[in-house]
Amino acid sequence: GFLEDGILVQDISRARRRYLCSWTFPWDVMAVLPTELLCLLPGVPRVPGVPAARANRCLRVPRLFEAFDRCETRTGWPNAFRMAKLMLYLLLGIHWHGCLYLALSAHLGLGVDPWVCPGFTRPLRRYLHSFYFSTLVLAMVGDTPAPQREEEFLFLTAGFLLAVLGFATITGSISTVIVNLSSAATAFYPDAGPVRRYLRAWGVGGRLAGRVVRWHQHLRAQRKLPAEWEVLQHLPRGLRAEVAASVHLAALRRVGLFRSWEQGVLRQLVLRLRPQVFGPGEFVCRRGDVGREMYFIREGHLAVVAEDGVTQLAVLGEGLYFGEISLINIKGNTAGNRRTANILSIGYSDLFCLGKEDLAEVLAEFPCARAAMEAKGRELLLRMGQLDTGAEAAALAAEAEAERRLQGLEVALEGLQTRAARLLAQLEASALRVSLRVQRLEGRLRDRAGRAGT
Repeated sequence: GFLEDGILVQDISRARRRYLCSWTFPWDVMAVLPTELLCLLPGVPRVPGVPAARANRCLRVPRLFEAFDRCETRTGWPNAFRMAKLMLYLLLGIHWHGCLYLALSAHLGLGVDPWVCPGFTRPLRRYLHSFYFSTLVLAMVGDTPAPQREEEFLFLTAGFLLAVLGFATITGSISTVIVNLSSAATAFYPDAGPVRRYLRAWGVGGRLAGRVVRWHQHLRAQRKLPAEWEVLQHLPRGLRAEVAASVHLAALRRVGLFRSWEQGVLRQLVLRLRPQVFGPGEFVCRRGDVGREMYFIREGHLAVVAEDGVTQLAVLGEGLYFGEISLINIKGNTAGNRRTANILSIGYSDLFCLGKEDLAEVLAEFPCARAAMEAKGRELLLRMGQLDTGAEAAALAAEAEAERRLQGLEVALEGLQTRAARLLAQLEASALRVSLRVQRLEGRLRDRAGRAGT
């Protein structure tokens, strides 16, 4: 196939026409020509052991690099592929160097001195000796026979220089792979190092630094990704919603509030939720704090504790939500927008966080959800004694009175609109009668003027 406007086209006839009209077609034809058959012609010099006639196969190298690049971008293990490709290059370099060493030994004479390849009868033994010799040279291990001739000195010097360049390339490639691994991990998981150095700089450490380290270790061990929105921020909104829904939609449906909601609405809601992870003994919210978000429990257990921070009044589990009382306007709520309870994470808790503005948008679209949340909040406020029933009744009465007045104003406005419409109709009728009368008078004047002229 080939790409057209970013879409993969796999139609065979179109791919054939495109390939035959491209510059790669003649290049590939030259690369696969059986040029080694030229050695069979009479009068063509033959070099034993060196298939120079097949040099046209090297024209396939650009296509090989293209295939490597495509595999590297499509595989799920790009760093492992890079290491395998590096090892392939290393073995191929040693192989080619060994072939050159064997060719030079054949040119100088097999076994004529200790440096050249011995004159083994088996070709496999000659190749293994050449491969071993090239490995020693390119690895700069030493322990090779001393060269005796100028050609041997030059070959060995060139091999050492090539080894220096090869080691620099290999070291740089391995460093790149390590950096890529570190950057890939940093893109998903935060680094505990800066926080630990910050605590150490201010002389604070010990137990607090241990909690920070254990929190980061939990994120990596359980594959929690708090920075996932930064990773997805460059995607279009629709595609970002699809990716987020495929990851979080199952967990979102376990929340009782969302079980009856449509899937399309949940796909939009999942973009507003922010995942947060709280450690053991960490307060999610404290009583009296200003509420700016509510929470949905994805995993873990949280405790509603008393003012002493130890006594557990209730335990919240997976699928429940809390924190909505300080965000929604419940009539008679004496706490206002303040938190009404202390919520403590028992172990590691994975929560979804929904901001106040996002909650207002969701509740405006779903009045049934607002009514359910207000009913639950009113029940909790009654249980905690923070609901002023008198103020609630007064607020309801004031709301009813305002609604009655609004309805009265609407009725009065409708009456005024009806009277205005009637007056407008009368005005239009009067204007029409005046216009007709004027036309009749003008006609009479023209008739009198005509008779006077005759």
